[in-house]
Amino acid sequence: MRVPRNLEVWKMGTVSYLDALKLQEKLVSDRKANKISDTLLSLQHLPTYTLGKRRTDHNLLIPESALKYIGAELHYTQRGGDITFHGPRQAILYPIISLRDIGLGARNYVEKLELTMIRLASLYGVKANAGQKGETGVWVREKKIGAIGVRISSGITSHGLAFNIDPNLEYFKHIVPCGIADKEVTSLRREVDLVLPDDEVIHEQLISCFVRLFGFSNVISKENPPILLDDAKRE
Repeated sequence: MRVPRNLEVWKMGTVSYLDALKLQEKLVSDRKANKISDTLLSLQHLPTYTLGKRRTDHNLLIPESALKYIGAELHYTQRGGDITFHGPRQAILYPIISLRDIGLGARNYVEKLELTMIRLASLYGVKANAGQKGETGVWVREKKIGAIGVRISSGITSHGLAFNIDPNLEYFKHIVPCGIADKEVTSLRREVDLVLPDDEVIHEQLISCFVRLFGFSNVISKENPPILLDDAKRE
């Protein structure tokens, strides 16, 4: 008999990157101690550049002092991957889940995150695919539509994926996205001719793709959950 698998989905609106980072750290600690079930954070950020643990600062193409003039922040993290951008109109999922409980290794986990975004794109007739060797994330032809950067500690995941609905792509011109030169970035808006539904609908579709691919059978959704850091920013 298949054991039901539970997932709490926190729909958080817009949250500052630093607040989301601190929240993930707390949830990872709680998940390791089995104080909480698997949890999925669904949100978006204000304009933010993030660097992974390899600290590839050279892929930021403008001085850090100039970021304030374009309304962006820079944060260093312990996730894998290279530099990337997060901003409004980008759908972000941060899974805090136990890979040991679901019997997944790191590679299969990343592949399922990629497939989550590929499935979402296919709902709009967009043919997306995983990158070539050394190219993480999801691509439409030679253009990147979805980024992945994860951290796994004692079998518990954090960070996750970011899918471009219709962010301001000008921000990507100030970095070498994910450290891959000579590659462009695209968005769902740029790849379709039809009128897209509200971003909230696309966020919900992304969550549904994740839930199905990871085999969760019991999903509890929380709108703007109160269990946030005191200074968390959300809409």
